[in-house]
Amino acid sequence: MRPRSLWIGAATALVLAAAGWIGTQKMAGPRLDAYQVAAQPLVQTVVATGRITTPSRTQVGSPITAVVLERRVREGDRVRPGDVLAVLRADDLQAQVQQARAALQELRNTTRPQAVLAAQQAQRQWQQAQRELERRRVLAAQQAVTPEVLEQAQQAESLARTQAEQAQLQARALQPGQALERQAQAQLAQAQAQLDKATIRAELAGTVLTRHAEPGDLVQPGQVLFELAPDGATEVLVALDEKNLHVLALGQQATCIADAYPTEPFAAQLDFLAPSIDPQRGTVDARLTVAPVPPFLRQDMTVSVNLHTAQREQALVVPNDALDLSDPARPQVWVVEQGRAARRALQLGLRGMAHTEVTAGLQAGDWVLADAPATLQSGQRVRVQARPQPGLPAQPAPSTTTTQGT
Repeated sequence: MRPRSLWIGAATALVLAAAGWIGTQKMAGPRLDAYQVAAQPLVQTVVATGRITTPSRTQVGSPITAVVLERRVREGDRVRPGDVLAVLRADDLQAQVQQARAALQELRNTTRPQAVLAAQQAQRQWQQAQRELERRRVLAAQQAVTPEVLEQAQQAESLARTQAEQAQLQARALQPGQALERQAQAQLAQAQAQLDKATIRAELAGTVLTRHAEPGDLVQPGQVLFELAPDGATEVLVALDEKNLHVLALGQQATCIADAYPTEPFAAQLDFLAPSIDPQRGTVDARLTVAPVPPFLRQDMTVSVNLHTAQREQALVVPNDALDLSDPARPQVWVVEQGRAARRALQLGLRGMAHTEVTAGLQAGDWVLADAPATLQSGQRVRVQARPQPGLPAQPAPSTTTTQGT
């Protein structure tokens, strides 16, 4: 019976020890995740979502009513100034050019030579009239002809002179570089300019974003056929909450991540802040210049923006998930003091994505609860289970946590 008694005694002792350990643990309180406050570099950021854009977009339209014969570009094509985007049917305009060209050729090859010959003929007739007038004057002086005959000769000479002068003026007007040739050249240039409108060209270098015409379409003056993004600075257009205005300044750097390429962040710089606030959204429009431009960026691509508004080389920080900001004017945390939970008011400085600077209320080495339960009471016993701060290695829990309440 002695071995059996010994066994029963040992079992009883183990049960009592376990019960005592459980009681000790209950007295020590629940085990809660906590961060140990430490100093580290801190960057304050403003986070927003934006879109890739260019400073401007160019719309290319049709200046005439015509049918599209050819479309030579599509979305994504790069174009240079003068590149043909589309060709329109313009048979009537082509005919006008041919007509104006034929008129110019006729002036040079036919009308001008004829005018020169006419001027020469009129000159000879005038000279003949002058000689005839002189003879009749001689005869009139000898009273060989009547005064009426002399008067007729004078009239004929005057008429011949007028005709010669008019022919000379006409010939001079038809000479190269003179009025009539310039007029014919202007008519040809005007007709050619109208014809050129049937060839839709790019006015500047850029990328084709959209097209709105296909071969066979009837287009009207002013109708947009293509939309281009001119070459130039690539920007991120983002709407920032107006409450962040006091920390924004031109020249601030940002890290951007395109949703389509989450592993390839790229840099940008705040280049523009709108002078007014959108009253409907309570936001201010901002533009960030991207340089250098990653090759994968596309127009209107969605981008996450982390704008760096301030930084500290070393700052005492607490993780954001440990902060109680239910009253923004009086931020608090749960701290563990001598194994008991206590609320503590803080003064905060810069706020980063994961941490916030604490300027008063904590010191390095303090433990703050990460996820305090809603039922936690001030003065309640708790045990700390160390949770590593974001970006920092894990810290060992204080040794007193295993003996709190004993």
